[in-house]
Amino acid sequence: MEYGIKDRQGNIIPSAGSQQNILDIIYRSAAGNIALKGLTAPVVSKMAGAFCNSMASAKLIPAFIKSSGINMLDYEPGRYRSYNDFFTRKIRPEARPVNMNPDILISPCDSRLTVYKINEDSRFEIKGTEYSVSSFLKCEKLARKYNGGYFMIFRLEVSDYHRYIYIDSGSKSGNVHINGVYHTVNPVALDKADIYKENTREFTILHTDNFGNVIQAEVGAMMVGKITNHHQKHSFARGEEKGMFEFGGSTVVLIVKPGIIIPDKDITDNTNAGFETIVKMGEGIGVKIKNERK
Repeated sequence: MEYGIKDRQGNIIPSAGSQQNILDIIYRSAAGNIALKGLTAPVVSKMAGAFCNSMASAKLIPAFIKSSGINMLDYEPGRYRSYNDFFTRKIRPEARPVNMNPDILISPCDSRLTVYKINEDSRFEIKGTEYSVSSFLKCEKLARKYNGGYFMIFRLEVSDYHRYIYIDSGSKSGNVHINGVYHTVNPVALDKADIYKENTREFTILHTDNFGNVIQAEVGAMMVGKITNHHQKHSFARGEEKGMFEFGGSTVVLIVKPGIIIPDKDITDNTNAGFETIVKMGEGIGVKIKNERK
């Protein structure tokens, strides 16, 4: 299924321009397919990361802000010493108000969201790529606990805010890190690769006050230096910053048990119709089912 993009008002949004064109060349041309293996090698990611952390990379920032239409008034003022310094910029709290209603599930990040019901076989298809919850987590026993629940994919584009928050108050276990090959999470890549088997990812179980045990995972992408989660075992508050991605498009995944929430209808309708939905960090994306078992 080819995915378009809609905002919360139902308007169709054009796909990213220059970034998408580059990815088309890499993934769909013969030369690009040959180069793909080299581009996903760790050494290339490290080199790209080193450049993005250099002062020379700061020269790219003004042109990127202009081409991406980023409203810098939303962000805390500061001087960016490198592209990665700009990429991990902090947003003003008032620009991303957090819905504090305990009955509302909130988005952990700015992204394009798709939501899937977990069936008995626990298999999903996005852009021709099929995967299971157990292969994503590399733990069949844990995956079985979420049968009948929801698998929520938050895909960040390079122009998005790349910090993410806790979706509720509660406590968490340590982080489980799964090594992989860096690979873009842009949908065009899925014609050539199963991203959830190739990408580095890290997940934890959030023991939340209102939504039971929710799994949150972060997925690295091509040319991302690392996923930075601030905490191992930790007690957290709704809206507290959980971590951030360094340079590159990236993905956050929430896995919710059955009988806990009802996702917002516009998001599920859009997913079923082949659209991702643009969501902002801290806004509501689902409603708690009353008297649920945790």
